[in-house]
Amino acid sequence: MSHLKEASTSKAGGWSTGLIVGRFDPPHLGHSFMIEWAAQRCAQLVVFVNSSTSADTAPGELRAGWLANLHPEVHVRQVRHQLWNDWDDEELWAQWMALFRSEWPLAAGPDVVFSSDGYVNEIARRFDAQSIIVDADRVTVPISATQIRESPADHLDQLAPPVRAWVEANWV
Repeated sequence: MSHLKEASTSKAGGWSTGLIVGRFDPPHLGHSFMIEWAAQRCAQLVVFVNSSTSADTAPGELRAGWLANLHPEVHVRQVRHQLWNDWDDEELWAQWMALFRSEWPLAAGPDVVFSSDGYVNEIARRFDAQSIIVDADRVTVPISATQIRESPADHLDQLAPPVRAWVEANWV
């Protein structure tokens, strides 16, 4: 039995396919914790990096590239869009879900959707998947991308080396 097959059949959660959706702007060690935690529980994990030219502070292709390099065991996809968030707008939800379904790279799934934020429950429901909130209070890795964007020099230790180098060169 190959190492890959052993890894994919011995996952703790037993899910075939999982999804994480986020901006990752910028990706930080809390994001990596969540990705690694979820990857241990799914045979295949997909990470959608939402990218909007009207909202990005770090370019979407750069963020997706960092995550793909940091987590080569998962499928990372940049999801380009010009949508906004309004959790009460059904038409907007339909647009988001159509976009997510069009970007889904696997034959089936997702079976589970992971996030540190509560909006995961509605995304999972619309995918007919289970939702798992990971470290919502950010106890394991106490950082958010908002904190980094607001005060990048104070949080460089929460960034992987390639992300840190870019943040230092562009935001500090």
